[in-house]
Amino acid sequence: MPVGVGASPYARRVDILSSRVILRPVDYGRTVEFYRDGLGLAVAREYPGGTVFFAGQSLIEVAGHGRDAGAAVGFAGALWLQVRSADETAATLVARGIALERGPVREPWGLIEMWLRDPDGVPIVLVEVPSDHPLRRDSRVHED
Repeated sequence: MPVGVGASPYARRVDILSSRVILRPVDYGRTVEFYRDGLGLAVAREYPGGTVFFAGQSLIEVAGHGRDAGAAVGFAGALWLQVRSADETAATLVARGIALERGPVREPWGLIEMWLRDPDGVPIVLVEVPSDHPLRRDSRVHED
């Protein structure tokens, strides 16, 4: 049924095929070094003026182009990156000279989170999902 003829305009889905976060840093080289060498993210691809990193089921693109000269520095959101072990990841990052704003803490919602910032101040939360957390349960399974 065509949209507008008895069907809700919200009935039609938009198929998102992939996603990425695009960062436009003040210092491209310093930011690429942070994500590549500091966090140890694998490079998905490079192009003239940009580097795209694998980040679990998503991508983080560091673009050395397109930053408006008058753009405010900062990022209103946060990058949420899941890790296998918060304690091991914290030790690795500290050994690489990356400052943690807050080390691993089990939050009231059950996730183990730690916080840091990239060179432009973008907040990054590294999250461990404990084995007993609801995010680990298959919601498709019905227990009768």
